This record gives sequence, C-alpha cells and structure tokens, in this order.
Amino acid sequence: MLSPSKIIGIGSNYRRHVEEMGRNVPTVPKIFLKPTSAIIGPGDAIEIPPGTERVDHEAELGVVIGRTMTRVSVADALEYVRGYTCVNDVTARDFQRADGVFARAKGFDTFCPVGPRVVSDLDPSDLRVRAWVDGELRQDGRTSDMIFDVATLLSFVSHVMTLEPGDLMATGTPMGVGPLLPGQTVSIEVEGIGRIDNPVVSRTDRES
Repeated sequence: MLSPSKIIGIGSNYRRHVEEMGRNVPTVPKIFLKPTSAIIGPGDAIEIPPGTERVDHEAELGVVIGRTMTRVSVADALEYVRGYTCVNDVTARDFQRADGVFARAKGFDTFCPVGPRVVSDLDPSDLRVRAWVDGELRQDGRTSDMIFDVATLLSFVSHVMTLEPGDLMATGTPMGVGPLLPGQTVSIEVEGIGRIDNPVVSRTDRES
C-alpha cells in the first residue's frame, strides 16, 4: 500500500471526456487534492456514503513520484518518476455539482483505490485505460487522448508545490464515467500495469 504525503488529481484531461461532460478544453492543467485517507487497495470495499445519489468510477493512470520535485522542466520530469499504477478517482458527482469544488466529492474514505502494483520503465504516452462494472466495459480510452501529457503535468504541478517521494498523481479519466451501486464490483485496468478490483458497499450497511 502506498503512503504518499499527498494525492494530486487532474480534472478534465481527456479530450473525449471533456466533450461528454460538456466542458471547455482547459488551457492549463486543472489540479486538485485528494486526502491520503481515501486510499484503499485491491479487494477493499468502496463505501457509498449516506446522502449522495450518484457515485461514479473514474479509471486513471497513476504516477508515483520517486524523488523530490521542485520546479522541474518538462524535459526532465519523467526522470523523477518511480513508476505507474492504476487509480480509481471515485467521485460523488452530485456533491461535486452542488459544491462547485472537489474536496467533499472526491475526499471520502475509500474513494481512491490504488494498485495492484507500481511498474517502472513504462512509457505513459499511449496506454489503454479501462473500467468495468460487473464485467460490463464502461471506459475504454488511451493516454494519448490526454490534453496534457504526464511530463507536462508533473512539471506544472512541481511549479506549484513540491512533490515528495511516494506522492501520487492521478492523471485524469477517459470518457465513459458512470455510476456505482452497492453490490457491484468495479475493475480498473491500465495497460502494462494490471487490474484492480473493488466491491462496492453502502456505508450504512457496513455500520449496521
């Protein structure tokens, strides 16, 4: 299990996803933070919190930082990467729309499944990223559809905040995000890395 000092998320970073959400193509990366308490591993349950009416899966390529990054150039950025992993940036979509900001919608405990492993020596420029729910393919994109590639994202973020070894950056999601319901299983796969499966439960079910 990773223990980053922070999780950096990137919003609206796949062209086709921007189109399906009816948003404008960003001119600079849209960054946000997820709490580290949201991290769970393979097989752990995603808990749907009370009060939300829609929780979505978001399949993403995750980047794990290998050494301290501060104001690093795009040309040098990938030299600071320890490796790559799968991330599910789980999002309470109704809370996101209601709040206009991401902290509550993306910050619940269990809202960041990560795994199954960290792979180094992987070219992140054109990897297939997919999500299934109960075996039904929901998302199927490629990192080549990113508006800002991994090196550009890392450089941009490192000019905002210092990235520490072990920090995790989720790089955005392809089109096809959709709802999760208790009793389902969501699977995220990134080419060259593997697949992470997580059951979905109701938090009230767990506490009862």
